[in-house]
Amino acid sequence: MKKSDFDFELPTELIAQEPLAQRSQSRLLKLDKNSGQTTDLDFKDLLNQLNSNDLLVFNNTKVIPARLLAQKTTGGKIEVFIERVLSGGQAKALLKANKPVKLGAEIIFNGRTELTVTAKQGMFYLIETKGETGLSELMEMHGHMPLPPYITRDADEYDEERYQTVYADDDQAGAVAAPTAGLHFDDELLAQIKAKGIDSVFVTLHVGAGTFQPVKTENIEAHQMHKEWLKVGAEVCEAVKRTRDNGGRIIAVGTTAVRCLETATDDGLIQPFEGDTQIFIYPGYKFKCIDGLITNFHLPESTLVMLVSALAGRENVLKAYQHAVKEKYRFFSYGDAMLIK
Repeated sequence: MKKSDFDFELPTELIAQEPLAQRSQSRLLKLDKNSGQTTDLDFKDLLNQLNSNDLLVFNNTKVIPARLLAQKTTGGKIEVFIERVLSGGQAKALLKANKPVKLGAEIIFNGRTELTVTAKQGMFYLIETKGETGLSELMEMHGHMPLPPYITRDADEYDEERYQTVYADDDQAGAVAAPTAGLHFDDELLAQIKAKGIDSVFVTLHVGAGTFQPVKTENIEAHQMHKEWLKVGAEVCEAVKRTRDNGGRIIAVGTTAVRCLETATDDGLIQPFEGDTQIFIYPGYKFKCIDGLITNFHLPESTLVMLVSALAGRENVLKAYQHAVKEKYRFFSYGDAMLIK
């Protein structure tokens, strides 16, 4: 299967640059994964699309202020994009400067050397703190929300709230991109879901910068997925089994929740899992856990549109995207949503 099989035309003006005033104001395009039929809804209509014995699986990761602007010892500017926080004051990061960054280079904030570059791993650098200021403190003092590259403005204080799910867990901070399907849920809708008797559980997957990396091989089977850390706890496994026993459906909120559940499931049995995943889901993949998906609209030729196509069929998905373009749905992170079931 070719990368170009997942291309589609998208007018630039449909790429959402700002969030709506209220999270649940978004539109919702329902796609029947079997027939390909689409239905235009509002996101609040989701409640009527769920059964009381269904299970919603959310990703509770918290986005960190991973984008830091600093200086080199030469005085030149350098942008530090934290990809993953490691132990011992270390992190894996993308570094952007006018000239290639050398190993041993020092990174300066407000006249003080705070980070040093220790190694190179592919496209990433290893950096570590130098001094008393820890990485978390540096990000708190100098970091900005890491808005995706297709949002062509700088992050502001509003993004600190809106580029974060309302259920993001402070103890699960580590993502450098939001699990954007969850951005549509507000406290009121979550309360209504609970009142209807619909069960909810949380997995954790720290979304990495690799989620925005393009597929570079025309043959998609030759593409190597980036690593992302995830955790599926015993309570999630128990809820999945309970839902199955009750005849309910497993509905993942976002592609990251899909990656968690499918990584942790083998031969129809889901078990607790903690560690890295490189699972690549594209058409031909046989889903082992999920029945449905709530997701945003994804970039052409991306691994995410390939995952969605694996669930609903490539032709069905591309026709649904054509409909979304015609009806002027808002695309990508701050855009509208799809329900596939």
